[in-house]
Amino acid sequence: LVLVLPAVSLAMTAEEGWEHAKTVIDRIKAPTFPIDADRDITDHGAVGDGITDCTGAFKAAIALAHSSGGGRVVMPPDGVFLTGPIVLLSDVNLHIPKTSTIRFKQDTASYLPAVRTRWEGVELMNYSPLIYAYRQENIAITGGGTLDGNANATVWWDWKYGPQDAGRARLFQMATDNVPVHQRIFGDGHFIRPNFIEPYRCQNVLIEDVRIINSPMWVIHPTFCSNVWVRGVTVDSHGPNNDGCDPDSCKDVLIENSSFDTGDDCVAVKSGRGDDGRRVNIPSVNVIMRNCTMKDGHGGLVAGSEIAAGGRNL
Repeated sequence: LVLVLPAVSLAMTAEEGWEHAKTVIDRIKAPTFPIDADRDITDHGAVGDGITDCTGAFKAAIALAHSSGGGRVVMPPDGVFLTGPIVLLSDVNLHIPKTSTIRFKQDTASYLPAVRTRWEGVELMNYSPLIYAYRQENIAITGGGTLDGNANATVWWDWKYGPQDAGRARLFQMATDNVPVHQRIFGDGHFIRPNFIEPYRCQNVLIEDVRIINSPMWVIHPTFCSNVWVRGVTVDSHGPNNDGCDPDSCKDVLIENSSFDTGDDCVAVKSGRGDDGRRVNIPSVNVIMRNCTMKDGHGGLVAGSEIAAGGRNL
């Protein structure tokens, strides 16, 4: 457990800071879900052969769990379930058995239409994250199985080395010019890679025990969220910009008992880039990490970059 007091204002002593950390940990709670309310994606046509497109099955099972008062969306063990983006809804736990894999499609057009997201600290409309939630509460990803983003040197990762440059410059100029977010439309032809797991403006988020590999961009990216618990996660992803976990303008975050073997920073606390970060002006507050293993990465625990709105009680 590491405590970093605010750099600008020393409002707390070290002792007070540790007491505050205990208070934050005590109030971070895992979301709960109804017992015996599992929704199996194979009941909606999913086949775990690594070939059949299960996108519609995931969508149907999640919608049913959500509309029925919540529960787990599950799949049989020993399967590989191929899918496009998964969009979580309130009161749904996506549960992957230890011997199963959710593998994401390499067809980049599958991640359209564009959704509201944040990329390198700037809001835009872009490819959907592989697992996304927008303004939801009580959501989870659990179960011990593998999430395979299926990115490699010729899918997603190659966009880093030249193709993304024009789109990146255009996005940052739009932010400087204060173009409304809904008009910052990217996606096809702009080569801005999506992040892997991105709950966006959500509350009560749990990501537990899963193994995550081959991410297109940042791996776990809670954005504008509160009460976020990342525990027992293994991130093994060495693509470009493969940060392990980047809480971005979030409040009350606990990252623990996890392992990070990454192509960029293991954990990086963020709060927006430049003009756009100051426009939104939501700092990251009360972010605690303990008992984690940093196997490889550019930095272990990092504040920034993209931290224009600041951070407190890290």
